[in-house]
Amino acid sequence: MRDLLFKNLTSEDKKRRMISSSEIVDKAGVRTIVRRHFIYFAKEIEDNKVTKHPPYLFVLKERNTKERKEKFYCRMKGSVYAVCQGHLFLVQFMHSLKINIGTIPKEGTMKYCEEENSF
Repeated sequence: MRDLLFKNLTSEDKKRRMISSSEIVDKAGVRTIVRRHFIYFAKEIEDNKVTKHPPYLFVLKERNTKERKEKFYCRMKGSVYAVCQGHLFLVQFMHSLKINIGTIPKEGTMKYCEEENSF
């Protein structure tokens, strides 16, 4: 079984965009949940206000062999300068990837998931 969900949200002034996808795959007794988020902000700046922003990267990996679960999380933040029709823009972005791998719960047992705030 495979469930896919896509979201593409853009602000009215077209300067902010959020793209996200969620995929749940159940195969051979293993459930894999993959979530991706891409967020972009664009703003026009003047040439004399150009400053270099340092990039940011965070990676977390957890493995629980007793419960047979594995989690991976990665977040990247940064910025890019772009020129469009003679105007200078600063485009800031944040990308995140979250992967959860675990066994499929047995039928008839409902377990509350704190991360998702659902059953």
